[in-house]
Amino acid sequence: MPSITPDHAAIFDVAGGVDTHQDTHTAAVIDLVGRVLGTQQFPATATGYAALLAWMRGFGQLLRVGIEGTGAYGAGLTHLLREEGVDVIEVDRPNRKTRRFQGKSDPIDAIQAAKTALAGERTGTPKHRDGRVEALRNLRVARRSAVDQRADVQRQIKALIVTAPDQLRASLRGLAVKELIAACANLRPDRADVASPATATSIALQSLARRHQQLSVEIADLDELLEPLVAAINPALVAANGVGTEVAGQLLVTTGENHDRLASEAAFAMLCGVAPIPASSGKTTRHRLNRGGDRYANAALWRVVLCRLRWDPRTRAYADRRTKDGLSKKEIIRCLKRYVARELY
Repeated sequence: MPSITPDHAAIFDVAGGVDTHQDTHTAAVIDLVGRVLGTQQFPATATGYAALLAWMRGFGQLLRVGIEGTGAYGAGLTHLLREEGVDVIEVDRPNRKTRRFQGKSDPIDAIQAAKTALAGERTGTPKHRDGRVEALRNLRVARRSAVDQRADVQRQIKALIVTAPDQLRASLRGLAVKELIAACANLRPDRADVASPATATSIALQSLARRHQQLSVEIADLDELLEPLVAAINPALVAANGVGTEVAGQLLVTTGENHDRLASEAAFAMLCGVAPIPASSGKTTRHRLNRGGDRYANAALWRVVLCRLRWDPRTRAYADRRTKDGLSKKEIIRCLKRYVARELY
């Protein structure tokens, strides 16, 4: 029988898989019946990406490549393969049962990625990382970090006030957040008396309050950049009832620049974690709560639903009708999130 070698491999169709890491990528190539043709490790650099692609093409006609982590360590390789016209498939990490039977190593994971891409199971199209939505994502990362840090600072201020000396605690308790931050930032403790607990508490409150103010300025600066960018990308989405810059920005980032990778509104609902999961068996027909998907997108749809429950007559009428049917408020919100996902898609 003739052997399968790179010299005669041009007539064969092959598929590839890549297990990505920070410094190295491990690649594998299989034929159409799943036989492993080779595995190789390459550096995670531009030169390494080119060498990996040339190595894979040396085995035959490359149909598709399955990559773990196309949005993280595999982003650079994914960009190169897409520019070279290679069909790239995003694959999930192997499940625990498979790893218990097969073991765990970079070549094993790369082979499993190739087989998953070839079979078309649990795969998706990677997001494009070279458009306005990617710029939006980067700005939102900075904004979300600032918002989280500001919330932490606010909690720390309130925790310090609980254990502060009586006189200081009495002057700060009962103030609204805005007034509390301003009062703490304007404290004038005697820094020479830092060994005193009361003085140290005042210095800590002053420092935290000024940090809170700086983070608020940072968030406002980012909002000035985000609002026109989101409106330029999709003005109709921002104009929808209950959707603002924050919600629209999150849904755009979740969908990605190449939104055509979502084949239907059901796929979008599943991506946002608002599509009920079938859990039927025998004579029992039911669905269970979906705890998967992008939880930030799920939270964005939840905010839209809460806004419409308060201001939209049609949504309020629906909630009243389903309440009479015996549904709880949580169940009604779940149903509404599914409807909102269909409308916004």
